[in-house]
Amino acid sequence: MNLYKYFAHPEQLDGYKNRVRVPSLAYDAAQTGEITWEQAEPYIIKDPEWAHSYAFHILKHRWPEAEPYIMKDPPWAYQYAFLVLKHGWPEAEPYIMKDPWWAYMYACNVLYRGWPEAEPYIMRDPGSAYWYARFVLKRRWPEAEPHIAETRQQ
Repeated sequence: MNLYKYFAHPEQLDGYKNRVRVPSLAYDAAQTGEITWEQAEPYIIKDPEWAHSYAFHILKHRWPEAEPYIMKDPPWAYQYAFLVLKHGWPEAEPYIMKDPWWAYMYACNVLYRGWPEAEPYIMRDPGSAYWYARFVLKRRWPEAEPHIAETRQQ
């Protein structure tokens, strides 16, 4: 949404000249035609959320130049693998696996199988461990049961 269009003289507002340097505002400015996507890319590329959004909604395919930035943010790395790549992303897995919830989501919706390398991280979070056992492993997960039981004791 371009809020600057609601002001008679937006150039007088603080931050107007630097607005496209903010990833979300650069994305918005390119979307409304104020600047080109090529002009917005240097600001979008370093922000995992906006880089993912650009690849998914605008490019409609992978954006290799942005991947080093996206892969380091587990939620957006998962979303990028799931929605853009539509398959596993081995380069991002060391980052994704360290977040229990996103590791579970990645195993469930991208890998479609158990992910033994991520299990030590997944079991740290009782909820993620429960959902992983139920929907990925589809069996009991004895190693994680003490962690899962923690939620019932609280």
